[in-house]
Amino acid sequence: MNEPKRAVALGFFDGLHLGHAALLERVSIRARELGAVPAVLTFDVHPDTLVLGKDVPLINSSAEREEILSRVYGIDSTIFLHFNRSLMQMPWQDFIASAVRELNIVSVVVGHDFSFGYRGEGTPDRLLRWCEEQNICCDVIPAVCVDGRVVSSTEIRSLLEKGFIEEANRLLGHPHMLSDIIHAGYHLGAKLGSPTINMAFPAGIVVPRHGVYSARVYLDDGSDYLAVTNIGIRPTVSEAGHVSVESHLLDFDGNLYGRHVRVDFHHFQRPERKFESVHELSAQIRQDADEARAWFAGHPAETAR
Repeated sequence: MNEPKRAVALGFFDGLHLGHAALLERVSIRARELGAVPAVLTFDVHPDTLVLGKDVPLINSSAEREEILSRVYGIDSTIFLHFNRSLMQMPWQDFIASAVRELNIVSVVVGHDFSFGYRGEGTPDRLLRWCEEQNICCDVIPAVCVDGRVVSSTEIRSLLEKGFIEEANRLLGHPHMLSDIIHAGYHLGAKLGSPTINMAFPAGIVVPRHGVYSARVYLDDGSDYLAVTNIGIRPTVSEAGHVSVESHLLDFDGNLYGRHVRVDFHHFQRPERKFESVHELSAQIRQDADEARAWFAGHPAETAR
């Protein structure tokens, strides 16, 4: 078998929060113990989309999940399976046996509430017994609680939609982020003396509360800048109603079109509003920039990472 030995964390991992972090820490430990590669086995589509027949707004795209796993947790092997009806209807024993065989899995880590296979019949208890019979290491990680409540992707989605970004970040264990290629925008920011970069949330991804955020922008050359980021429909200058993400980078001058950037959201400053004129908007942008600088100055722990 040419496949390297793998210690695998199995789950969907939307948002990569503190509960997931416990799984990822354990899988890294098992990998070191067993001389294996720490890896994540996950799905491109949220299982509830097919299992329950409902759309589930996600915290991050697949590409962002993979990036967070590498940057924050040091896991560079992420295997995505396409979740379709065939996979949904596969008996749990067939699924895990196939994964172990094809990926050379020597250790499996799952959360306490994880289930898989047809009708979710692959429970942690059944997985533990199966792995014991196959002489494979298996860990089931208990719930992680903050302030007496179980950390969950559902709770974090709700916090983001309400604009409670700092609380969401506390449960995530890292700043909520958006990653995108910069595209040409409306050029209004440059005319107002505050040039911006324009991004968009992919379809199916949670859009945080519309408004202005203190943010940090990371460029693909490794540099980073404080920023004021507006999420919303730009009511002062547009009636189109399209949601955009516009970031004014503080102390930056240059053209970033076509570059890949990441925006980390740190603090909700104010709701989006319609101004009487672009001059009033320009003045507010300058005030927003001052407030962002002041917020970061008062939170030195929020350093570049």
